Amino acid sequence: MPAFTRRQLIQAAAGGLLGVMFSAAQAQPDLAALPKGPITLVVPFAAGGATDVVSRLVAQKLGEQIQRTVVVENVGGGGGAIGAAKVARAVPDGNTLLMGTIATHVINPLSMEKLSYDARKDFSPVSLIATVPNVLLVNPSIDAKNVKELIALVKANPGKYSYGSSGVGTPPHLSGELFKSMAGLDMVHVPYKGGGPAMTDLLAGQIPILFDVLSGAASHIRAGSARALAVTTKERVASFPELPTVASAGLSGYETWTWNAIFGPAGMPQPMVDALSQALQAVVAQPEVQARLTELSATPVGSTPQQLDSLVKSETEKWAAVIQSIGGLKRN
Repeated sequence: MPAFTRRQLIQAAAGGLLGVMFSAAQAQPDLAALPKGPITLVVPFAAGGATDVVSRLVAQKLGEQIQRTVVVENVGGGGGAIGAAKVARAVPDGNTLLMGTIATHVINPLSMEKLSYDARKDFSPVSLIATVPNVLLVNPSIDAKNVKELIALVKANPGKYSYGSSGVGTPPHLSGELFKSMAGLDMVHVPYKGGGPAMTDLLAGQIPILFDVLSGAASHIRAGSARALAVTTKERVASFPELPTVASAGLSGYETWTWNAIFGPAGMPQPMVDALSQALQAVVAQPEVQARLTELSATPVGSTPQQLDSLVKSETEKWAAVIQSIGGLKRN
């Protein structure tokens, strides 16, 4: 078992990962069972966002670990549905993998009436890579220094303020909808094809408020180009200890987060799935990777295929309740 800190274990549990055990310290992968050719890791969001940042790190280290070429392909749109569908239709030879998220495997199935893939039947779970908090951000020109001030500002100007996210039905979108619902706010949602384009418009002042994945927003927070008001998880994060949680800053009981995990198409040979999972667990256990993920405000995990499958089931139950609490979210 890799040497995770007590804080990381607590944060993982707070992120809904109770029962998911770290398991990187396993036997070396069966090299003969690995995919024979180059691997394409499909990122179902635009370049520059949080999922893209994590995916490029994993692709590089996985390639080194298994001595294969691993390239990243961004296939954005549909809240991750377009890229996920591409992998679902791919030949199950291990040469096409998906960096999945809560959006692709939990929220889309719960909210999209016409989804071109079955999240449970069309994929082979491989390994959970990391969990990541979401974060509430504003453009520095906005006259709100904390969550309570932002709520007061929006309430005083109903319909005037909008908030952006990485796409309809994504965890940042639902973070915003839950925030609106619990605070009783009138805000318009502006969806983007990924966190990168959404952040660009926040920095340019095109949108005043953004819910984003913390790993994608971290560099902008440190640079001061975006003002972070709070993280969405139950606990504060070590990379930004000064940031309160939304729950502690004004909305008791508020909590959301996201995660990144590798999936392949359904029908992949089990020895290949196991070999890739063991290789990914070894990658996540590398001190350099753990340090970089922690720097990005992500909690490194590394799981077996069975643990990832169990996580998807439990997350589906949890997010179904969240979506129901905001009156549903049906979309094409």
